[in-house]
Amino acid sequence: MTFAISFDDVQSAARQIAGVANRTPVVTSRTFNRRVGSEVFFKCENLQRIGAFKFRGAYNALSRLSPDQKARGVVTHSSGNHAQGVALAAHLLGIAATIVMPTDAPQSKLAATRGYGAEIVLYNRQTQSREELSARLARERNLTFVHPYDQPQIMAGQGTAALELLQDVPDLDVLIAPVGGGGLLSGCTIAAKAINPNIRIFGVETDVSNDWWLSLRAGERVKIEPPDTIADGIRTQQPGELTFPIIQRHVEEILLVSDEQVLDTLKFILTRMKLVVEPTGAVAPAAVYHGLAPVSGAKIGVIISGGNVDPSLLARVLAG
Repeated sequence: MTFAISFDDVQSAARQIAGVANRTPVVTSRTFNRRVGSEVFFKCENLQRIGAFKFRGAYNALSRLSPDQKARGVVTHSSGNHAQGVALAAHLLGIAATIVMPTDAPQSKLAATRGYGAEIVLYNRQTQSREELSARLARERNLTFVHPYDQPQIMAGQGTAALELLQDVPDLDVLIAPVGGGGLLSGCTIAAKAINPNIRIFGVETDVSNDWWLSLRAGERVKIEPPDTIADGIRTQQPGELTFPIIQRHVEEILLVSDEQVLDTLKFILTRMKLVVEPTGAVAPAAVYHGLAPVSGAKIGVIISGGNVDPSLLARVLAG
């Protein structure tokens, strides 16, 4: 089967973003390891530019646009981190960016996206289609649409996170990452399997945002109602068309965690590991922390996808 991206694409993306994206650190926690009975290595994309892995794919995609496309500008839709990634990449490259964002997006992500100079167009997730709104803006303004996950250059860019992780820790047995649209997990899967064909890969989503869990069991892309989950970065309704076959072929299982388990893990990471993460960033660690991944005793790589947490939520977690 031929997939939308290859390992060559991930390596090319790594060269494209070198010196612009941060090479984020890998950290460990002895307390976390003792609790779970495994050696765990956290790839800290919360310390990436814009506070999330999304900058990798955004810069890889926007930097490859033609001069005409750059002059006309871009449009995308996002709950926050892809929005910030596109906004910053566009700012660095001198490209005008329009971002379609939900009215219930975290205020910190809205403010940061505006701060990078992007125009924000708000929509209601429960009553409006962000895909239709983005498509209309692209037509009316002659803009280039940059998909948040289902685009080869986005997927390849996100895969550089796993490429770096496995360069730093080459003997991992397992890789675990959150999954929303699938851009991160598909790109990381391509990279990880090329480096180590025997590595076990798991995706994680919350139990109320379970479109991937349902889709892999059905053998086709299942669409769900707009999910109400604390992890705003994975509030997708359906797996991507390009990301689905990669994950279907190579990912062993999609694990489900509850919002409560995510917040519990977030609190541990904040108070014991001294890392600021957002709920989506705690989704993959939560599967390990709460013993939901069948990988006891393994050497595990976990991607912390982002750190853009709203201050009000942070205060609530610390007070709880």
